[in-house]
Amino acid sequence: MPSHRPGMGAIVYGGGVAFRVWAPFAERVAVAGTFNGWSETNTPLDRDGHGYWSGDVPGARAGDEYEFIVVNGGVLKRTDPYARDVTSSAGVGVVVDPAFAWRAADYHTPPWNELVIYEIHTGTFNDRPGGGPGTFESVRHRLPYLRDLGVNAIELMPTMEFAMDFSWGYNPAHIFAIESAYGGPAALKTLVDAAHGAGIAVIFDVVYNHLGPGDLDLWRFDGWSANDKGGIYFYNDWRAATPWGDTRPDYGRPEVRQYLRDNALMWLEEFRFDGLRWDATAYIRHVHGGEDAGGDLPDGWRLMQWINGEIDARQPWKLSIAEDLRDNPWITRPAGAGFDSQWDVRFAHGARRALIAGDDGARSMAALRDVVRSIFDGDAWRRVIYTESHDEVANGRARVPHEIWPGNAGSWFARKRSTLGAALVFTAPGIPMIFQGQEFLEDEWFHDADPLDWTKLDTYAGIHALYRDLIRLRRTSPHTRGLRGHSVNVHHVNDGDKVLAFHRWAAGGPGDDVVVVLNCSTYPRSAYRIGFPRGGRWRVRMNSDWRGYGADYGDHPGFDAIADGGPWDGMPASGELGVGPYSFLILSQDP
Repeated sequence: MPSHRPGMGAIVYGGGVAFRVWAPFAERVAVAGTFNGWSETNTPLDRDGHGYWSGDVPGARAGDEYEFIVVNGGVLKRTDPYARDVTSSAGVGVVVDPAFAWRAADYHTPPWNELVIYEIHTGTFNDRPGGGPGTFESVRHRLPYLRDLGVNAIELMPTMEFAMDFSWGYNPAHIFAIESAYGGPAALKTLVDAAHGAGIAVIFDVVYNHLGPGDLDLWRFDGWSANDKGGIYFYNDWRAATPWGDTRPDYGRPEVRQYLRDNALMWLEEFRFDGLRWDATAYIRHVHGGEDAGGDLPDGWRLMQWINGEIDARQPWKLSIAEDLRDNPWITRPAGAGFDSQWDVRFAHGARRALIAGDDGARSMAALRDVVRSIFDGDAWRRVIYTESHDEVANGRARVPHEIWPGNAGSWFARKRSTLGAALVFTAPGIPMIFQGQEFLEDEWFHDADPLDWTKLDTYAGIHALYRDLIRLRRTSPHTRGLRGHSVNVHHVNDGDKVLAFHRWAAGGPGDDVVVVLNCSTYPRSAYRIGFPRGGRWRVRMNSDWRGYGADYGDHPGFDAIADGGPWDGMPASGELGVGPYSFLILSQDP
């Protein structure tokens, strides 16, 4: 008889395991495993309706290995699409009991306006040059370091089971299973629990725009296909095509939609992640990742809206982030894709152009003005802002200091200009994000077999201190509450002297109003006048030219400004200040 237990895949119950699989074109289905001596015929499954097959297997238990035997003309051995663990990407499934003894019971996801995200690639977030990939335990051991830095959210690049041991993770072979080289499902839950115990949220990267293509058991899963395509889990026409192969899931097929929805909710509810970052959503909503109507995928739009709507209804405090990179405001509108936020590639590209340009004359303050103030639908938290991400530091690009001076990322110029980018990330409206190692001047470009060089933490201790101070001002300082608000006014744009200044606030008033000044030229500025929201003393909370951030810095006097002058820059008051070359100031008034 078919099983009456809810769920898909291998469902552990007292005394056995129920198995359920979708194979609508199969003639017969059985399950084979360590519990029946790998017999392909002794444990048949029964039709469960609508193309599903299921059955209870008394005596099977967690830890057993298994696979489905699908008969459709020939015999196909298939790994469970819902397998929570596999022996390898080309191996078999492992029965997993999802129960876990969570300890961080009092943890709450931080408010979105206080988030500081640190993107991590698990395989390289270690200190074992020439060794194997990093693991979830490697990341867990660095949680005290991240907490000291001030980070309160980590974003893990995809850790679903992929082919081989080294990968960025954007080639998932089994989306419900955890990469075995990283430690498996229990180790990942242990990491999430430890992060929550340290007050750090965990955001998980998912890949639904394509699957595989390597070691992909879903391909022609039950033997059926059309047009030489992938079968029941995939589009079987022109809509299958992606830059990574003809493996786009069929978002219009209810069973496939349910498969992806179940996966998203598993990460949030069973693994207790604080949010999801969806890879390349432009290729979920459009065949070619563009905007023309000819390639639009209404099924993909509906899928994203449905899943995000369920998340909002079940756990509205959890953050759904899209990597769309097309500046499409409908991605973060409820009537569109329904995401809470999206990566702002305009910010990344605009800031990087200004920082990397070799000549000061090529640095456009008007372009930086647009970088600072361009938000989606007037909501600062609808964008994630950054200068480095896994994409921005690979694929022909490199870390910002390396781009500024290839081969000499530790130079004065590279340190100075790259940290102007850090100032923009942590003071502009949006959710700030940095990429692993950015805070200690990791250089060159990212690839999946090159671990972080943690010796740079000592070599560039001043840069690390600068990032830590920026994060403190962004997240917790009582003097700079305005950095946690929505509002911004870029009131000073001097393209001749390459100076930009903007005002940030939440409710306004002393301790809330913040003024940020960036000198994007090689010349220091003294007695330089800008506008202020009100008169009185404006204290320098941070001066990036301080010698504590670099022994070769000038310590150019970023003295407190006294706003005793008349209107300026459209502001009611004005005052003079000094700012060093390629340096920034953050000022506010005492509460």
